[in-house]
Amino acid sequence: MRVGRASRKLGCLAKPTVTISTDGDLITIKTKSIFKNKEISFKLGEEFEEITPGGRKSKSTIILDNDSLVQVRDWDGKEATIRRRLVDGKMVVRV
Repeated sequence: MRVGRASRKLGCLAKPTVTISTDGDLITIKTKSIFKNKEISFKLGEEFEEITPGGRKSKSTIILDNDSLVQVRDWDGKEATIRRRLVDGKMVVRV
């Protein structure tokens, strides 16, 4: 499934609220916006399955690299890296 142009534009305009919580070694990232809500739970370094915002089934692994959560997402022979870190109390995401 591909994300349409209108959905991408709306997604870029959304100012999501992101909550990161831990329960033992399980980490949960909840992202809420007026456009879409998403939640993933994982253990560092362990592969897990997820559905991307575009509706693709993928496998991801997240590690802690210095001050960043680095997610490597694989689907259909393709790969994307997402780097999340806190800067001045705000989450900065680089894809």
